[in-house]
Amino acid sequence: MQYTSFAGSTDPVSRLGFGAMGLGGSFGTYDEAYLIQSVLHSLEQGVTLIDTARAYGESERIVGLALKEWRGERPFVASKIQSLGPGSIGWGTHIPVETAYPQGWLRESTEISLKQLGLDTIDLMQLHQYWPQWDKKDYWMEELLRLKEEGKIRYIGISIPDQRHDIALTLVQSGKIDAVQTVFNIFDPLPLDCLIPFCEEHQVAFLARCVMDEGGLTGFLTKETQFESTDYRKSYFDYVPREMYIERVDRLRKFIPDYADSLAELAIKFVLKHPAVTTALVSMHVQEQATQNIAALAKDPLPDDVFEEIRRYHRWVRNFYDTKFW
Repeated sequence: MQYTSFAGSTDPVSRLGFGAMGLGGSFGTYDEAYLIQSVLHSLEQGVTLIDTARAYGESERIVGLALKEWRGERPFVASKIQSLGPGSIGWGTHIPVETAYPQGWLRESTEISLKQLGLDTIDLMQLHQYWPQWDKKDYWMEELLRLKEEGKIRYIGISIPDQRHDIALTLVQSGKIDAVQTVFNIFDPLPLDCLIPFCEEHQVAFLARCVMDEGGLTGFLTKETQFESTDYRKSYFDYVPREMYIERVDRLRKFIPDYADSLAELAIKFVLKHPAVTTALVSMHVQEQATQNIAALAKDPLPDDVFEEIRRYHRWVRNFYDTKFW
């Protein structure tokens, strides 16, 4: 495992983090006891950062149950305040901050998270939605700062709704936040252009999500792959003809096995190449996959020329979230 400091602090965190969305059933149904063991399995192998959310179903509660059983050093726990509003409002387009986070809700949601996790303090609390128009209002930041002063949270962050990475640039420069979470993977390397350098300059932690593009970059997808009705990915890969997606993934196989033993390993190596990427968040609710992902960090990094080739010629920027939010 590799470790780095969080947002310029003395807090060490693992560069591969446990993305806990899968604990809530978003990627299939699993036995709860198995999911608890999956969290413990990753912690035993050196993972020290867990990222969950109020909106991830039973994820926080399951993380809390795992932490009760864990006998090692307490991991760094990140969560997200659940945004309000009917349906998928606010994910595809801007809504008023008063709709997403009415006054008092940030505290209420945080208190629920603390109870579910069984913790007195959450290390990083993130807004699960953020739009730059909200910077004209100051009450939401004041509420977060009060929670920080009271010791209920230690760091403040935001999660960008989709691929529009530039919406966070001004906030990163403001010095008001400690972390940004956004989409970053082989198909979408655009954070490398501005957001990651800005985070590096201002000592803001950068958390990469969708590292595997919801699993697509592992090469698992076929024309026949079916998903449960409750699976988050049910419409995700059909934004374009599925054959097109598979063909784009197959182009990456030229790098296997010379530079990675698997496509999943290649995806992780690509995202972690830049030192300012604090942590790559990947789903580790399947223990076998978690072991393979963690093992990637012990391998040699991608050579500079290979990294640049992937960055330049394998980018495929598109917003698959359109199938859900528009």
